[in-house]
Amino acid sequence: MQDGQPRTADPDEGQEPDYRFTLANERTFLAWLRTALALDAAGLAVAHLLPELIIPGAREAVALSLVLLGAVTAVSGHRRWRTYQRALRLGEPLPPTRLPMILMTALTAISVVTLALLIAGQGLRG
Repeated sequence: MQDGQPRTADPDEGQEPDYRFTLANERTFLAWLRTALALDAAGLAVAHLLPELIIPGAREAVALSLVLLGAVTAVSGHRRWRTYQRALRLGEPLPPTRLPMILMTALTAISVVTLALLIAGQGLRG
């Protein structure tokens, strides 16, 4: 690691880990991909099913935020899988990940903003 970036797993680097660890790492990666797909689907649902919000274009911004978060989750999940696979091959400890905290923070922010906009819009209509 020269510039602080983790190296990717070279198939010939280190030793082949116990297949159970490799498969567990792969299942975790697939779970991140399912999460990314769910975020994409949520973004599409917001774009088509959520009523227009009090601020013009806010509905589309929420939808775009969810889809972009899905893309970030997919890419980050792949990076995490490669980093963990390398650590397994080299017998190193698994590095910590901030991905769950980032995802939770972003989803909380999107949810709070969307809920506030929905409530504000209901107040004007009611």
